[in-house]
Amino acid sequence: MMPSPLLLVSLSLLLPSALAAADVICENLPKNQCAFAVSSSSKRCILESYRGVGAQTEYECGTSDIGVARISAHVETDECINSCGVDRNSVGISSDLLTELRFLDRLCSPECFQRCANIIDLYYNLAAAEGRANLYQLRLFLDAENG
Repeated sequence: MMPSPLLLVSLSLLLPSALAAADVICENLPKNQCAFAVSSSSKRCILESYRGVGAQTEYECGTSDIGVARISAHVETDECINSCGVDRNSVGISSDLLTELRFLDRLCSPECFQRCANIIDLYYNLAAAEGRANLYQLRLFLDAENG
């Protein structure tokens, strides 16, 4: 039995909207999903702040110039946010947390390191850009430094 023309037309109309639902466009993400998201074009989303009406600080999600290999159309899970000890309200992308032993403990924990490739990729690349290519070595260095 052949599918009816009406069924085929209906499916053809639904398919583009189903595919579009999988698109991640940073500028369309709400503030609470922006940080640690990766767009469909494999660019990191970044939460930015600006002065709004009445000098109020407002926030919007934008697309950074930072590309991500092997990850696209990804909004980070609450499990990974919690396991890795990061904050969805982080403005910008910073390596400041890499100097905190408690943060590195969470980042290197099995719950984060083995399950949250996007966050590990971000902080690994931030560390590498500063000449610290190994997160475990960085953690051991800070541990020895803090005594």
